[in-house]
Amino acid sequence: MATSTIRTRMGDGYVVELTPDELRADLEAGCADAVKRGKVPPLEEAELDWLYDLFAYKGRIVGVEPGHEVILTKDGSVNTLYSAQLSSGVGVPLSREQCMRVFERAFCFDTMEVGHPDYSYKPVKPIVALEAVGVEQALLTTIFPVFYGAMPNFGLYAQPDGPFPNPADLLPRGRIEEAREAQMLMAAACKEDMLYVARHMADVGADGINFDTTASAGDAEFLATLETVEELAATTDLAIEVGMAAEFVLGFHGQLEYKGTRLAGLWPHQQVKVVQEAGAHLFGPVVNTNSRRSTPWNVARAVTIVKECSRVAEIPIHANVGMGVGGVPMFEVPPPDVLTRCSAAMVEIGRVDGL
Repeated sequence: MATSTIRTRMGDGYVVELTPDELRADLEAGCADAVKRGKVPPLEEAELDWLYDLFAYKGRIVGVEPGHEVILTKDGSVNTLYSAQLSSGVGVPLSREQCMRVFERAFCFDTMEVGHPDYSYKPVKPIVALEAVGVEQALLTTIFPVFYGAMPNFGLYAQPDGPFPNPADLLPRGRIEEAREAQMLMAAACKEDMLYVARHMADVGADGINFDTTASAGDAEFLATLETVEELAATTDLAIEVGMAAEFVLGFHGQLEYKGTRLAGLWPHQQVKVVQEAGAHLFGPVVNTNSRRSTPWNVARAVTIVKECSRVAEIPIHANVGMGVGGVPMFEVPPPDVLTRCSAAMVEIGRVDGL
């Protein structure tokens, strides 16, 4: 018997009920928005039908078909267990190394990442020896691949936190060239810090390095990360993962290129091409969640964009599916009823290799 209304959520996690017609309309509208903004092909009718059935299903938890399982990776990693709710954690009284084993032996993750609570390369640099010990201990007590991860976090290099003039202060005053010059100085310092930390992790045997929330401050930060990836790919055996901060690269500088490709304005299916050209082995595309639209709308939009990214990619795609990205509601602890639907859709429709 057909259901008169379908229970789902908004992009902020709020529970709503949609009629079958409203659900279908939201799926089509989300797909259309992706096509318009990202300049990507639309989903096929059968794929929209599949998404409709996914959200119309009454069960609370869903999954992929047997044999379609993908790799699970995680940024921020064990911080979500031992840190407080202020940092999206649950405050479990465990050490970082104990949390690593919980993720491997209880949660069955396929890889895991060691990361400092202050999850950026700049503050990690002065304590890199201590962080390297944490990685080494994790390698000795676990079986799965161990990454080290942090964010480039360009903002830490600008005043008042860093030594360089703040582009966010200069740009509103019309001091464009000064802002661009400051960004290039920040990029050089950021690259130096990322290389310094990554090489220490390679020395102790880390399996990989993760550059998380890349390009959060735009194209100069993206360029610094790409140049870092290129150098590490040529000089280390690290598996290199690049996870993005947003669905398109902001042009705070506006004139930067990587090997002839202008970085400002790139969407995931374009970002992956420069990332793999730099030598990265894994790419994490992001599609931002609109909290004012329904989860079906957001999921249809996200998988439309990511599907094209997967199609053109020559390296594995590990889509970002978490709080506020990948169709997941912008809520500190994402509700599993829609989280599992977002994940299944990314695998079955987005054709990703991992989550």
